[in-house]
Amino acid sequence: MTPEELIKKVRKIEIRTKALSHQIFAGEYHSAFKGRGMAFSEVREYQYGDDVRNMDWNVTARMSAPYVKVFEEERELTVVLLVDISRSGLFGTQGKTKREQIAEIAATLAFSAILNNDKVGCILFSDRVEKFISPGKGRTHFLHIIREILEWEPQHDGTDIGEALRYLTNAIKKKCTAFVLSDMLDVQADGTPRYEEALKVAVNRHDVSVIRVTDPREQSIPNIGLVHAKDAETGASRWINTGSRSVRDAYARWFQSSTAQADRLFLKYQVDHVDIATHEDYVHGLMALFHRR
Repeated sequence: MTPEELIKKVRKIEIRTKALSHQIFAGEYHSAFKGRGMAFSEVREYQYGDDVRNMDWNVTARMSAPYVKVFEEERELTVVLLVDISRSGLFGTQGKTKREQIAEIAATLAFSAILNNDKVGCILFSDRVEKFISPGKGRTHFLHIIREILEWEPQHDGTDIGEALRYLTNAIKKKCTAFVLSDMLDVQADGTPRYEEALKVAVNRHDVSVIRVTDPREQSIPNIGLVHAKDAETGASRWINTGSRSVRDAYARWFQSSTAQADRLFLKYQVDHVDIATHEDYVHGLMALFHRR
């Protein structure tokens, strides 16, 4: 992608996401993702009527007079986007690749957060974390994130969602709102997700949601005869007889099993999630995610 093409693409995404964020998502986002609750503000002398449960006994003992802790509502959020940039994101049969759809969704979430005066950070990952953009505010920061999502060339080909979740847990100490944007196809041969343990740890510290982006053609193999297929992430290749019903059925069962096992995992750890395909308008998916919260 030339610099001119990149600027044009970034600008196009900015215009679309700015309109969506202003007209549709601003209120929905604000309602769905509130601040972290009550945060410590200061210590002051006890006054009649104060809740004794807020007594600061250490200060009271030191000052020989009763003191209480004062709390105030903490509105500002930190939003972190975990963006899958592995080679499988280059797949797309409906006018958009998965990575392009992910970029637009990420841009909409980021701009909605900025409108709410929240900080936004980003973790770009393949089978390892390739780039971390610290949480920040403002249009310049927003554009920097989108440019990196669109332009970054992954140095590694695979997918390791668990590694990205572990990085999130270690890098962001305070509770944040995190969105994992990926096809979530980081599974073992039987379709079992490889990221369960990392997800379990992450949801205990952060508010994690999953936006699973897929392409319709991934769900089943069409009957187009003998084809030579290559895995974009592992580089492995083989001839596949798509004319065989048993081959097509076996693949469809594997995909359905992988999806179902991930869904059970999200339910187990109470992770909000939504499926958005490359040919779908992601507005409806995001609205559904917001409304469920």
